Amino acid sequence: MSEIKTFNLGDFPLQQGGKIPNAFIAYKTFGDPLNPAIIYPTWYSGAIADNEWLVGDDMALSPNKYFIVIPALFGNGQSSSPTNTPDLKPFPGVTFYDNVKAQYRLVTEGLGVKHAKCVLGWSMGAGQTYQWITQYPDFIDLAVPFCGSAKTSLHNQTMLEGVKVGLLAAKSAASGGVAMGEVTLDSDYRGWTKEQEITGLKALGRVYAGWGFSQAFYREKLHEKYLGYKGLEDFLVNFWEKWATSKDPENMLVMLQTWQAGDCSDQEPYNKADFELALKSIKARTLVLPSKTDLYFPPEDSEYEVQNMSQGIGKCIAFPSIWGHWAGGPGDCKEDVKWLDDKLKAFFEDGSW
Repeated sequence: MSEIKTFNLGDFPLQQGGKIPNAFIAYKTFGDPLNPAIIYPTWYSGAIADNEWLVGDDMALSPNKYFIVIPALFGNGQSSSPTNTPDLKPFPGVTFYDNVKAQYRLVTEGLGVKHAKCVLGWSMGAGQTYQWITQYPDFIDLAVPFCGSAKTSLHNQTMLEGVKVGLLAAKSAASGGVAMGEVTLDSDYRGWTKEQEITGLKALGRVYAGWGFSQAFYREKLHEKYLGYKGLEDFLVNFWEKWATSKDPENMLVMLQTWQAGDCSDQEPYNKADFELALKSIKARTLVLPSKTDLYFPPEDSEYEVQNMSQGIGKCIAFPSIWGHWAGGPGDCKEDVKWLDDKLKAFFEDGSW
């Protein structure tokens, strides 16, 4: 097992304009580089270690069988981010296209991978999965986007605006709009006081609390019965606020902006004009796994994505779970972990559903 490393990208031009000077991508690998490669990107707010719950000798993502690469999103605090690029204020907008372009350079130039067996990921990791198989359609055989989407829906964008303005209100700032940062001129950019950070991140966590888990999860009081919290307020403080306040507000805003802009057709030759054609052009056999109770990546959206793929390319199977978005990670529900791992083992074996 390797430690976290970085791959230098130089001055990295961005899809929406501008660049990240002296950019780098953080990553960690598991297994022998001679084994078939699996690419497993991180998710919103997630560090590389937060992906490791799905990696193990007895699991589908076994380092004994595969060369597993976990690349970190721009903005997560490990790859180039506001917290480690202090002279770049405000940090420019980064898209899934930019992230996958950097990841492709990492795996091909940095790690010598010529072809990958699979790309997979949860949430924003699923968005990157779709980006991989449309941006580099001949590079990968299999894909498993779980609890995510090929294009961030209008409803999902709206939910994220609530998260964003809850955070920004702490320093009396306003959203610049969907897939934008705060309203500011570069010369007027204001940093955060410690009090503003804590207040804003607590607000982010409480807004998020109503979306991460389903109505049924709360109705059945699984936060008490399964996770061991003493009640709703204990859960809000010691799960949601604790998670949120462990993050940096600027990093969270960069990743949120990436998420809101997610659209695998936002590239040539589709140019945001033909989302359906982008899906139809996918060549990798794709197992799409939404959660039946996910409040911002509902199964209906995943079913539509698969319907637009070529015959025999895609299959949609929903997690039979009331854990909402959390059915897909990060490993809190052991039953959902087993369900996912069993699906991955069968799919990796022979590409069967």
